[in-house]
Amino acid sequence: MITKDIKAWFDSGTPYIWLNAGAVTVSVLMVLGLIFFIAYKGLSHFWPGDIAQFQLTEADGSIITIIGEMVEHETVSRTRLPDFDSRIPPGEELINRTLIKMGNRDYLGLDFRWVMDLAVGDIDYPEELMAVERHEWGNLYGYLVAVKQNGEVIESGSGASWDLFQQQVQANHEVHDQIKEIEKDIIGDINYQMERLRLRQRALGREGNNNSEELQEITIQQQSLEAEYEEYSSQLGVLYEELNQYSFVTRISDGREVELPLSQVVRAYRPNAMNLAQDLVHYMGKLWEFVSDEPREANTEGGIYPAIFGTVIMVLIMSIMVTPFGVVAAVYLHEYAKQGALVRIIRIAVNNLAGVPSVVYGVFGLGFFVYFIGGNIDELLFSESLPSPTFGTPGLLWASLTLAILTVPVVIVSTEEGLSRVPRAIREGSLALGATKAETLFRTVLPMTASAMMTGLILAIARAAGEVAPLMLVGVVKLAPSLPLDGNFPYVHFERKFMHLGFHIYDVGFQSPNVEAARPLVYATALLLVLIIIILNLAAIQIRNKLREKYRASEQH
Repeated sequence: MITKDIKAWFDSGTPYIWLNAGAVTVSVLMVLGLIFFIAYKGLSHFWPGDIAQFQLTEADGSIITIIGEMVEHETVSRTRLPDFDSRIPPGEELINRTLIKMGNRDYLGLDFRWVMDLAVGDIDYPEELMAVERHEWGNLYGYLVAVKQNGEVIESGSGASWDLFQQQVQANHEVHDQIKEIEKDIIGDINYQMERLRLRQRALGREGNNNSEELQEITIQQQSLEAEYEEYSSQLGVLYEELNQYSFVTRISDGREVELPLSQVVRAYRPNAMNLAQDLVHYMGKLWEFVSDEPREANTEGGIYPAIFGTVIMVLIMSIMVTPFGVVAAVYLHEYAKQGALVRIIRIAVNNLAGVPSVVYGVFGLGFFVYFIGGNIDELLFSESLPSPTFGTPGLLWASLTLAILTVPVVIVSTEEGLSRVPRAIREGSLALGATKAETLFRTVLPMTASAMMTGLILAIARAAGEVAPLMLVGVVKLAPSLPLDGNFPYVHFERKFMHLGFHIYDVGFQSPNVEAARPLVYATALLLVLIIIILNLAAIQIRNKLREKYRASEQH
């Protein structure tokens, strides 16, 4: 009886429903768990950690002072530690140790250090301890001793010096902003115009127009730009003098008092004296810096805005290119091509293209787009720039085209499936009412296939945004000095190299000289890449759903 009931239960299909539901649930939980893990590891990095000070007994019995942030705790086997370490009690097999971010790499030689808990003395958290984020050499930890102007002490003592120190840091930020505006925007624009004039002058010289009025006009414009350049260079000199007149003295963990230029300070704070509201303000500021600023310190500090910008604009350009190519190919294969062995072979080839390793597409893009097409474009349109290539070098356009070819099979297959779902009666009805085949296709069939096209585009975006291997060959770089979009004509510079979040993760995670400092940024960047892919996909899904509802309503009427 029980056997019959179990057989009837299986025959009803209920176990398979529960099995599928369980598999979906486990998959969703695994994805959410992965995202939460990445978010925790990445976002916790920006929270201001307390700075500890303690005495550490070294292996030789000497005692030193350690100042830094406690980053990580772990328990390790005795076999992973040196056998000659006399601090380990006999018979002790498991040892607790802590990773300390000591900073002061330019003075202590180490940015991070593992210390055994049993060798650590009493831990103290003095409120006067400060953390200083610098443009170079990472964080500095210590006590503020004095603030100097042109080598003379203008304020000393903990309280007064700290207030003046913070005021001058803020003032220096304003000067930094002025310098950045002049160097990158104004002088950058002047250099861009001078380069265009130089190339035009060179082209006229090659044409033999050495005495033309246009050449004289170019010379006048160059002189005007040079005068403007000298004027702004003088302003920069004044600003740099103002920036470099202040310095500060700090006492680090080994007791030394060191003097550093205040112009190197990004921000300074005393985390041990901060309350929750101040912690939150600091945290939000660090997050904003991460998504809006440029990287520094070999990409282990600062922000990743250029990588965000490069990723988004590359995906958008790729989407604009891949959609018409994929749709046209699908329409031809399904609506116009004579069905037979050749078309079946083409469909098999298209499906197989989706399984080709992405690095192969990168090699193809480098050879065909960069060297062949780009080289010929330079010969025809930018001969005055040669031998320096313009389009004959990896750049944004070639990276987008390479990814478009990589993802076009997905769009073709998805669009063909959508075309096959359009009922034959709709085509015949349109033709019976006098519409041509082209009118039927563009006014009836393709609009009803729009949701399938968007599905293919969604899959293409999801794959293209995370690809790294082909981009390493056709345009992505570790650090791009300028964005591919600016205020100079033609505004979008397809020939420029760019940064990408996927390559940034690879570079920080595997090429960074400071692994411990880079690890949290790998998680944070990975989280941001996942969020960007989700946002792009949600936007495409929203458009698809609106199109689906629109033409579903049309069918009902």
